Amino acid sequence: MFLRPQLRALLRDGSRGAERHDARNLQRSWRKFAAFAYVAEQYGYRFEGLSPLSPKGSPNPYFAFRRLPDAAERVARSAQQYPTAAEGGQLPGMRPGGNRLRPLAEVRQDVDLLHARIMVDYSRTHRRRGLTALLVLLIAMLIPLSQTGFSSQSLLVCGGIWLFFAALWLTGLVIARHRYSKYSRVLRDAGVDWPPNPSLA
Repeated sequence: MFLRPQLRALLRDGSRGAERHDARNLQRSWRKFAAFAYVAEQYGYRFEGLSPLSPKGSPNPYFAFRRLPDAAERVARSAQQYPTAAEGGQLPGMRPGGNRLRPLAEVRQDVDLLHARIMVDYSRTHRRRGLTALLVLLIAMLIPLSQTGFSSQSLLVCGGIWLFFAALWLTGLVIARHRYSKYSRVLRDAGVDWPPNPSLA
């Protein structure tokens, strides 16, 4: 449903020669988004990580794709081999028909490594996202309390609600850290340094 406009937006930026393309995960699956990142590379844009345009604390951040030096050649090659890709046809590296973001066996490892990079980056956003939500919740509860009065009962109820959501955030933080460690290990074992060290760029 969202793949066609997302691919067209990528191709539009490519035709304009944009140095960076920003995209959100509209596929409802991080593995499918990783497959989209592989397709984007075949059209001249390599996954670069979290975009500077992404709002802090967003549950669905923007990711940046950087234009490759041989982008024009990649676009020409993909257009020749997959002429109907933008209209719903087969995508580069993907199986034909049905779910268009199912990687072929020969590119599955590349897609898996892209998935690991995306998950590492996404896991890094959890702390900001949760802290922002907890702060907003605290302010939201203080506003009605200031109108009705700070009775011990109302403070206990609000405190209990806030602690419940704080516990949910802490649970999510543990899961995010586990996910970060898991996918960082996958990348390390594959010899991929991610996130890239800016001092080495």
